[in-house]
Amino acid sequence: CEDCGKSLIGECKLHGPLIRAKDRVIPSRARLTLPHYLTLRVLELRAGNQQILGVFAKKVIQKRTQFGPYVGQLSTKLTRYDESRLVLQVLKDGGKYFLDTPNEDCGNWMMFVRLARNQEEQTLVAYQHCGEVYFTTVKPIEPHTELKVWYAADYAKFMEASAVFIKEESDVCPLPPVAKEPLEPWTCSSCRSPFATFALLESHQCIHKDRV
Repeated sequence: CEDCGKSLIGECKLHGPLIRAKDRVIPSRARLTLPHYLTLRVLELRAGNQQILGVFAKKVIQKRTQFGPYVGQLSTKLTRYDESRLVLQVLKDGGKYFLDTPNEDCGNWMMFVRLARNQEEQTLVAYQHCGEVYFTTVKPIEPHTELKVWYAADYAKFMEASAVFIKEESDVCPLPPVAKEPLEPWTCSSCRSPFATFALLESHQCIHKDRV
C-alpha cells in the first residue's frame, strides 16, 4: 500500500482496495473484418452465454456482389461443427481439406453467415475458385435482410450435397436429375442427429472422436 507503506496479501484494511482499470475489449479478427454495410445481430442466447449470430445488410447490396475469400485453417477434420453453418472444403495440392474455424480469431466475418433452409431465404451462393471459397449474391439484398448461403451447383456436387436453386437466378445451371433419397437418410450413432448427406455426417462425427 503506497499510503501506509506496508506489503500486504490482498487489500489494505486501512485504506481499502485498489481501483481496478480494465483493458479495453478488442473485437475478434472475424468481427473486425465485417464490411461497413453489414452488421451482426444476436438471434438467440443459449446456455453458457453462447450467442447465435446472423449477418444482416445495413443498405441495399446489389446482385452479383462477391465476398471473400472465406478465411479458415486447412484441416483434414473439423474441430468445430455448427449445424447452422455450411461445411466448406477445398482442393489444395491434390488433397481435399476442410476450412476449419475453431474460433473467431481463425476466420473472417463469413464464418457467421448461416445456411439457407430453402430457396426463398437464400441470398448467397458458395463456390470454389482457385482453391478458395467465395460467396456471391444471387439477388438484391434489402436492408435488414439476413445473408444466408448455400452451395452452387458444381460445389454441391463436390460437397456431396443437394442443390438449392434461386428462381431469380437464370444462369445457375441445375444438376442433372438423380434418384431421390430420403430427406434425412444419415443419422449420427452417438447423438442421433440427422444429416442430409454422408459427407456432413462424417464431418460431424469428427467432433465426437475428438471428444473421446
